[in-house]
Amino acid sequence: MSTHDLYTRDPGDQVWQVPATGSARFSWEYDDGRDRLLALYQKGKDKQWDGARRIDWDLEVDPHDPLGTPDEALTLYGTRHWAKMTNKDKAELRRHYASWQFSQFLHGEQGAMICAARIVESVPDMDAKFYSATQTMDEARHAEIYGRFLHEKIGMLYPINDNLQGLLGDTLRDSRWDMPYLGMQVLIEGLALAAFGMIRDTTDKPLPKQILAYVMQDEARHVAFGRMALRDYYQQLTDAELREREDFVIEGCYLMRDRLRGVEVLENFGVSKKEAEEFSEQSEFLHLFRKLLFSRIVPCVKDIGLWGERLQKAYVDMGVFELGDSNLDLLMTQDEEIAEQLDRERFAAEEAERVAEVTEAIAEGGA
Repeated sequence: MSTHDLYTRDPGDQVWQVPATGSARFSWEYDDGRDRLLALYQKGKDKQWDGARRIDWDLEVDPHDPLGTPDEALTLYGTRHWAKMTNKDKAELRRHYASWQFSQFLHGEQGAMICAARIVESVPDMDAKFYSATQTMDEARHAEIYGRFLHEKIGMLYPINDNLQGLLGDTLRDSRWDMPYLGMQVLIEGLALAAFGMIRDTTDKPLPKQILAYVMQDEARHVAFGRMALRDYYQQLTDAELREREDFVIEGCYLMRDRLRGVEVLENFGVSKKEAEEFSEQSEFLHLFRKLLFSRIVPCVKDIGLWGERLQKAYVDMGVFELGDSNLDLLMTQDEEIAEQLDRERFAAEEAERVAEVTEAIAEGGA
């Protein structure tokens, strides 16, 4: 079945064309590089994995409760619309929300793949080109996995959110080589990581937990790469150049905070756009979720050297300024450890099953 048959509404043209700007940069220095970045490149090579094998795709998923989402987390909960909904309606609402979330993850991962390829093309340093090549493969794997989950387990997709598409387009159209880092590695990936982490840590469903834990293990390296490269480069920029980057960050953060609310889902259930936006603003869960969305972005922005007065004021206005002191290294270490622990638990369980099968076979043979 074509993906287009599974979309909740027509996504438009099958191909979105973004005009490319900027220069492709070749480097003739092959024997020099930053030790930290080359070590990350080595780690990127060592940590490659196959989504078809590492993830247990035989695990069953109820498409009407794929994440175990409680009623209180749904935007319509407690409204007059909720009172009229049957259990079947509520189950379908859960399916739509999961589809919307994972569809945005899927579209974002394709964007990350293209941005990583753009970095390979445009970044001037060979060590950064090397690492970006491994990240391009990572993002391709993530898009493959999210696409498979949506096709095989949910059976429904949503088009890319207009505002996510706008931020992605702005990132790709900019001719400055550092902008794919800033727009994708810091903003879009930072937002996605927080969303991944919230679902990973709250879902009781094993398949989405596996998917998110393993993807986040890769993303921990990607954020480290963006921090290293941009921190080094931004130390060389003028105040005016830094201010341009800060303006981009401010606009992107407000856009993500105010627009990525899943209003499209409620419109599919007969709720007007205006009313859907009002319900979103009144949702306590969404307010908490918004704040968590910036838990990875704010400390990263501060770490790379974008911390001017205007940017700080914007984060105060958003209520996320204090997140600048969060320990980003600790968060990334935890992301890696959670994936490794999940592997250990799965392999131990599989080994125990094999031992039980052998023991049973021996017992039957003896009898």
